Amino acid sequence: MSEADWRAAGERVETLIDASAAGGAVARERAEELVRLVADLYGAGLQRLLEIAYERGALTDDVLAALAGDDLVASLLLVHGLHPYPARTRIEQALLSHGGAVQLLDLSADGVVRLRITGSHDGCGSPAPALRLAVEEAIEAAAPEVTAIEVEQSEPAPVIPVSALFARLGEPGGRQEVAS
Repeated sequence: MSEADWRAAGERVETLIDASAAGGAVARERAEELVRLVADLYGAGLQRLLEIAYERGALTDDVLAALAGDDLVASLLLVHGLHPYPARTRIEQALLSHGGAVQLLDLSADGVVRLRITGSHDGCGSPAPALRLAVEEAIEAAAPEVTAIEVEQSEPAPVIPVSALFARLGEPGGRQEVAS
């Protein structure tokens, strides 16, 4: 199943649950229960699969990294609370794709992420909306347990106007012009 196929399957499940509401509240509740039970069954199967691989010595760091690096497998592991890496690690890895433009400052116990974005938009000092959105989407995908994302603005480096540099040339202690 390709990535497009499994994403479409997830969307189709949601559509079918919504459509079951046409049969009334009881029909919707039954559809949601069915999905929940199937998800729990598959989650238990995934957990057992990981336990067996671990018991046999096959669940190496390389295998864990490959599982965590696969979008489909990682999302299933997240849904079932089986992801091998803590939220902080997943967030840090998600931010790597943005180079040094984003710094993780804190992840609170209640799931609030505090960031500093140093990349700016057209030199105006504010984070580019596209960068901020991309960062938020990357964090939400890597750590769906995050409850909020707070972005701190980094202070731009002070800029000394060129006119101020030239104004000091004639002041005492400043550089004097050499007469020829």
